[in-house]
Amino acid sequence: MRPGPVRLFALVAVCTLAPLGPVALVSAEPLPPGPGVPPPDSGIVASAPPGVATTPDGWILTVTATDETQRPVAPLTTAVTSREYLAGGTFTGIVDGAGSTELDGGTLVVGYQIGCGIALDKVTLGGGVSLGGFDLFPLPDSVDLDAGVSGSIEVTLRPGEVLDIEVTEKEFSGTTTRVTLKDVHIAIDGCAGQSFLRSYAILTSSTTHTDDIVAYYGVTKAV
Repeated sequence: MRPGPVRLFALVAVCTLAPLGPVALVSAEPLPPGPGVPPPDSGIVASAPPGVATTPDGWILTVTATDETQRPVAPLTTAVTSREYLAGGTFTGIVDGAGSTELDGGTLVVGYQIGCGIALDKVTLGGGVSLGGFDLFPLPDSVDLDAGVSGSIEVTLRPGEVLDIEVTEKEFSGTTTRVTLKDVHIAIDGCAGQSFLRSYAILTSSTTHTDDIVAYYGVTKAV
């Protein structure tokens, strides 16, 4: 057989398949959220204005925060009354000016305040269960044991509370200090209402006879 017709047939086959339709391209980028679906929380939060204080002996204390993040994550307990965050940021303390006393360094405390609108106090189970003729819990005589399970659940709530969660305390000498946090795990349990989170940083500047303190409180994030 001559090879010419075979090569011609193959060429025709390729040309015939080409117009069947364009090849679909698969993009590696995630699809945008559909209509009415909010985008995922990036965790980025704005920082509040710096905390500034001028001491009686002439020093200027400044504590600031930048690059703050507070990202809510699913609780490890899977409980609806648990709240968990991954938080971070850079917190800086500076002592400046021309004070009349000699500085001995100080400390920078960094942490988070987490609040709960309504706290779960306790859950009380009432009633009882009958299994195989043995009562696991006492039941009133008026309860039909044939039902198997009978009782009630009483949930006690109490006013919300605010917890101060200290992450670190940095001692320093000189006039400048810094703490950087990345994905620090913050959690609270027993929260039946909305939760709130904000950062704080407390700068203490010391001399031989004095301590001067200024605080920074970040923007409150509600979840």
